Amino acid sequence: MKKLLSLLGTITLIGTSTTSLVACNTPQEYTPEELEQLKKENQINTTNQEIKDKLEWIAPQEKPFNTVDNKWYYVVWRGNEKIDWRIAKFQNNNNLEEGKKYNIDKLNDDTLDMYYIKGETNQLLTVYDNKRKLIIPWNNKFENGAFPPLKNWIKSIYRWNLITQKPDLVIEKDGTVKVNDE
Repeated sequence: MKKLLSLLGTITLIGTSTTSLVACNTPQEYTPEELEQLKKENQINTTNQEIKDKLEWIAPQEKPFNTVDNKWYYVVWRGNEKIDWRIAKFQNNNNLEEGKKYNIDKLNDDTLDMYYIKGETNQLLTVYDNKRKLIIPWNNKFENGAFPPLKNWIKSIYRWNLITQKPDLVIEKDGTVKVNDE
């Protein structure tokens, strides 16, 4: 009986540990209500109504890079924690093949790339940390303690929901995004 209880206890511990480990690799998913609230909270403060209406904060779960939409994206990112935030803008007009990447921005030896990782179902926005030789995806899928928190590299992403015009955004030292000349 003791051996049976010991065996059951071991199985329970292994099952619990495995569940916790798998849970670490699950990206943050928001409910529609939470996502709507986050979009409002992350809206850029501006007096320009067109920018308020057309510039949208994007969450990883929305998978904006699955299809080419020719829209402009603004990525607030940095190469490491000691470097100030910067904005990279790019037009989403590249349809990549599996295993290929498109360089968006470079800071020292680190790069911001659109990358189609083999085995993934969609294109991912990634930061390549040259010092550690790591590809860090924006979707947090691999953030499980092996990597520093992704927010250290990518702070936020905005999409301009028109293809003909793009606003001139700037970033302050604290990472706050604003419209230039406001």
